[in-house]
Amino acid sequence: MSDSFTQQFLQLVRRIGNQLNRKVAEVLLILTNYKSSGSLGAIAGFALAIIFTWKFLKPSKKPRINQRKPVGSSDPRNASSSVTQADEVSYSTELDRIDELHPPLKLTLGELVRKKLHGSRKITCQLLGVILEEETPEELKEHATVRSSVVEVLWEISKTCDVYLMDRIIDDESGERVLLALENAGLFEAGCLTRDKVLFCSTENGRTSFIRQLEPDWHVDSNPEIVSQLSRFIRYQLYISPTGSPITGSNIFSSTSLDSYLTE
Repeated sequence: MSDSFTQQFLQLVRRIGNQLNRKVAEVLLILTNYKSSGSLGAIAGFALAIIFTWKFLKPSKKPRINQRKPVGSSDPRNASSSVTQADEVSYSTELDRIDELHPPLKLTLGELVRKKLHGSRKITCQLLGVILEEETPEELKEHATVRSSVVEVLWEISKTCDVYLMDRIIDDESGERVLLALENAGLFEAGCLTRDKVLFCSTENGRTSFIRQLEPDWHVDSNPEIVSQLSRFIRYQLYISPTGSPITGSNIFSSTSLDSYLTE
C-alpha cells in the first residue's frame, strides 16, 4: 500500500470519527431535552453515521478455501502440511485414473526389434550358443536343437534384415543336422531364412572371414576374441555371454541371449 493512499485513508477515518463525535453530542443534548425540535432528524443522522462507519471499517471476508482437516487433529500448524498431503493423494489418484483410461503404449515385438537394430539391413549371427542350444562343434555330431525363445525373434529380424547364420563344424553331417533343426523350427518357411544363407566353415578364422566379406550392420557372437577382432570393421556387435559380462567397445553390446537383448 502506497504512502499517499495511507494518508487519504487516515484522513477519511478522522472525518468519520469527528462526525460520529458530533452525533453523540447531539444525542446527549436530545436526551436532556427530548422535546426540542429536530430531535428525530438528529437521531436518524446518528443511526446513519453508525451504520456507515460499521460497514466501512468492518474487515472484509476472505474467500474460504475448502481444505480437508485431518481427523482428530486440532493443531493449526499441521493444517498446511495436511492439505498438501491431501492434494498429493488426490493428484496421484487422478494420475492412476488417467493411466487406466489411457494406458501407456506397449511396443510390439516387431517394434522392439526394429528399435534395437537401429534400421539395420543386414545381420550375421553365430549358431552355437546363440541360435542353437549346443555350444561346441563336438555336440553337433550328436544333435542340433534350436532355442525356442529365438524363433519368433528371428522371424521379426528377417522382416527388415538379411539374416546370415554361420558357425564352425567338424563334419558335413553336423551341417545337415543344423539345417534340419532350423527347418523343423519353421525358420525356412515363408522366406524367414534361406538355406544358402546358413554358412559353415572348419575354422574360426574362416568364420571371421565370412563376416568381414558380408559387411553386416550387426554381428552377434559368443566368442569374445572374434568380437574384439571385428570391433573395427562392424558397425554394431552383440556379445552373448551366459553371465552378461561386457566387452570394452563403444559399438559392442552385451547380453545373456539374443532374444533378451532385443526384447528388453
